Amino acid sequence: MSDLVDDYDYELPPGATAQVPAERRDQARLLLVERFAAEAPRPRPAVSGSRLVADLPSFLGPGDLLVVNDVHVMAARLVARRDTGGRVSVLVLRVAEGGRGATVLLGARGTIREGELLELAGDTWRVCRVLGQGRFEVQVSAGRDLHQLMADVGRMPLPPYISRDAEADARDALDRERYRTTFAAPQGAAVAAPTAGLHLTSELLAACERAGARLARLRLDVGEGTFRPLRGERLGQHEMHEESYVLPEATANAFARTRAAGGRVVAVGTTVVRALESAVAADGQSLAAGEGSTRIFLAPGHRFSAVDALLTNFHQPRSTLLVLVSAFAGRATIAQAYAQALAEGFRFFSYGDAMLLQGQPLAAASRPASAAGQAPATGPR
Repeated sequence: MSDLVDDYDYELPPGATAQVPAERRDQARLLLVERFAAEAPRPRPAVSGSRLVADLPSFLGPGDLLVVNDVHVMAARLVARRDTGGRVSVLVLRVAEGGRGATVLLGARGTIREGELLELAGDTWRVCRVLGQGRFEVQVSAGRDLHQLMADVGRMPLPPYISRDAEADARDALDRERYRTTFAAPQGAAVAAPTAGLHLTSELLAACERAGARLARLRLDVGEGTFRPLRGERLGQHEMHEESYVLPEATANAFARTRAAGGRVVAVGTTVVRALESAVAADGQSLAAGEGSTRIFLAPGHRFSAVDALLTNFHQPRSTLLVLVSAFAGRATIAQAYAQALAEGFRFFSYGDAMLLQGQPLAAASRPASAAGQAPATGPR
């Protein structure tokens, strides 16, 4: 499979990017894709049909383990003002213990300097440290802690391809509801949503369990690096961002039981794939529970040993996530599926429709042993 960045590109027609979610979460469309169909010795059509996400239980059964990312997305976008009145865009990346300090991305005209004061909805922050690349450490000088401020006036950290007005938008309330999963933990540290999970309702998850599947959870704190485009001409030249995760003991136990019984592990989203493939043992039969961090680049040549099927949205051209699904299901298969999805009017990206990638991988002997540029997990800690 190719390691050329240009081979993970495609033309996105105007209007294909979803700007709002489907009226009901589970009414998003679902493209059914057979893994490596286009790469088989006798190639087959990649797409076997289309349904709705609401039909997911019909593709699950006894012995399946459905794994979700229950991370909470912070309302991390804020607007600050300098003493000159100039506007400063704020993205909160990490809140310090106690909630009175944070690491943030700041965008403004001119240079922001250490010691500068910023006003946010009646509160005052002081810039404590310049970290570089637009990142700063700030401290609350007067006013609410970060969690309360974000709860009161924060906006959801939508990706740049979803268009919203700069300081307020009539769709802000919709985004607060729909850019989080229905099963998210009360608090968390994500600045992007695990978007495949946005389609799932409590009723749909209950239907999956009635079909015989078991539900397991983990948490991976999705960072802003998830939107970073591929850099360089080859995949090995891209520097992968780091993300932290927590894998509960109960999930590790459910995984081991599933593997021992010969069941499938079905990941809801690429964030789940990253966490599971970072924590899985070499024999693919167990997971290391606990906290960890990962810079794993799931690229061509990676042997997926933790995940058998994947529910995922459509991903941007020249992105690490497009590389991930191509490695999981085959580059030609994904290219064929994306072309058909665009021809049939599927909606793309975070608020768009979904794919279910399932079926057997190619024989291990037909694939290289390791991916160029793949960075390892730093593991449980």
